[in-house]
Amino acid sequence: MRSINRTGLVSGTGLIIAALTATLAALIFPIWSYADRGGTGLDTLNAQSVSTRFGPLSALDREFITKVRLAGLWELPAGQQAEERGTTQAVKTAGAHLVEGHTFLDARVRNVAARLGLELPNQPNAQQRGWLATLDASHGTDYDQKFANILRRAHGKVFSVVAQVRANTRNSLVRDLADDANTTVLDHIKVLEATGYVDFDALAQDAATASPPR
Repeated sequence: MRSINRTGLVSGTGLIIAALTATLAALIFPIWSYADRGGTGLDTLNAQSVSTRFGPLSALDREFITKVRLAGLWELPAGQQAEERGTTQAVKTAGAHLVEGHTFLDARVRNVAARLGLELPNQPNAQQRGWLATLDASHGTDYDQKFANILRRAHGKVFSVVAQVRANTRNSLVRDLADDANTTVLDHIKVLEATGYVDFDALAQDAATASPPR
């Protein structure tokens, strides 16, 4: 009888210890699981941001600044070419707007980059050089059509990036640059569409198959 009681006592104590161990493990596990866990959106944002006196400068901010510079490096000469080679006044006008807009934006982005200590590219990227080569090889109405559609497609893609940066940046210099870029890009979209050569069906198909902006 005493043996049975001792066994029952030991068994009961074992159950209590096991329950306490399980409870402790349950309490410790979340701490172990989440204490050093990275990779959340906020963690990534903070890890990729650089502190400046104008506010945090994110990876997207830096990419945006580079893209503004790259846009000027190919769209400004494309605009100059359209002023000379366009066969209609609307195409020549669109070219003039590109020259004026990117002359202004390029001065702005170089100023912003200097104040933030960022290096900027000095030549268009491979894709942009390809667009310029396509325009160089075109003449007459074919040139007008290619100019309007290549430039309109490029502006449509950058427009969404500008909006994303403007909505989310924590840097005052980048925010002001995004305001200027938004105004300029929208103006260019309008004058390119005013040429009458923009293929909106092709733009819609391109947008439908493109990856969402980052």
